[in-house]
Amino acid sequence: MGNSALKAHLETAQKTGVFQLTGKGLTEFPEDLQKLTSNLRTIDLSNNKIELLPPLIGKFSLLKSLVLNNNKLTALPEELCRLKKLETLHLNGNHLRQLPAAFGQLSALKTLSLSGNQLRTVPTQLCGLRHLDVVDLSKNQIQNVPDSVGELQAIELNLNQNQISQISVQISHCPRLKVLRLEENCLELSMLPQSILSDSQISLLAVEGNLFEIKKLRELEGYDKYMERFTATKKKFA
Repeated sequence: MGNSALKAHLETAQKTGVFQLTGKGLTEFPEDLQKLTSNLRTIDLSNNKIELLPPLIGKFSLLKSLVLNNNKLTALPEELCRLKKLETLHLNGNHLRQLPAAFGQLSALKTLSLSGNQLRTVPTQLCGLRHLDVVDLSKNQIQNVPDSVGELQAIELNLNQNQISQISVQISHCPRLKVLRLEENCLELSMLPQSILSDSQISLLAVEGNLFEIKKLRELEGYDKYMERFTATKKKFA
């Protein structure tokens, strides 16, 4: 991609606050973007070959949306955690194994998408985020869901297509969790905490493709209570 083309993109971004450059084979974050640290609200660099996010990412103080799907990121810089206005972060299809320690400082974050990475556990840093609505951790290598998950504020948690065989009973204590997706994991029915059914806010539990037949779920204590929530929610959206 020539300099003149990049220049045109930068000029547009200066006016619109949006910088989008997808599928151009970029191997690094465009240096020239640092001229726009006080303009940009959206950066989308999906479908490139970016391996590193530079520390300067922390200077985009107005950034609300950062989309870096399908790149080659193996880690994220701590500086990313300075983005106090960031609401949407999409990092699907990278090679991330963990999140920065200070990730809980992204206090405005509402949507976090980390599908198709190499995470082995549900990151505890997510529990400090008070405005999280949707967390997508599908298609990772997560094997268990730890006790800390009880602090998660999300409304929807997607854990489809992992290797989960154990879930902490604390998941029933999530104050806002309505949708829990656990399809295509390694769960035995005995490993599914019954309190999810009898004693949680969850009104949509998706568990197809595990090591038990779905009809067995209906025999569990608390299933009726779950169905009441499920039906009530369905009516609301009908």
